[in-house]
Amino acid sequence: MELKSIPIEKPADLNFILGQSHFIKTVEDIHEGIVLTVPGIRFGIGFCESSGPALVRSSGNDARLVELAQKNALSLSCGHCFIIFLEGGFPVNVLNVVKSVPEVCSIFCATANPVEVIVAETAQGRGILGVIDGAKTKGIETEADVKVRKEFLRKIGYKL
Repeated sequence: MELKSIPIEKPADLNFILGQSHFIKTVEDIHEGIVLTVPGIRFGIGFCESSGPALVRSSGNDARLVELAQKNALSLSCGHCFIIFLEGGFPVNVLNVVKSVPEVCSIFCATANPVEVIVAETAQGRGILGVIDGAKTKGIETEADVKVRKEFLRKIGYKL
């Protein structure tokens, strides 16, 4: 077995969701769920088929994001993984609908951070072991940090 670290290639502020599913219809079901949940959101989905032709299947409503999803899915080449790139919304806006798709088994991350995907490769294929999402923790928040966090969440409308 060989371990690899595969970076997700994307613009610095672009959000994405990386997950695992189990069936070819995942890409269409996720597409339908996203457009029904957040009208106007732009997205691209790449899904690694894990049997038969073993192709990257894709969908979305923004050609640039679909191409980015295809490129990253192919770079990962891990059975039944999917990646969704989002603009005009955030993972928190669609995460529950993605998780509720019957084929979705798990979510590895939902972030705009730099991410490395830890992949194991064997003679059979590849699988995601986990992700490195962002920077190493630097310490424990202070009272001033709590204040900044709470103000930020209210400023962007996630808390009242």
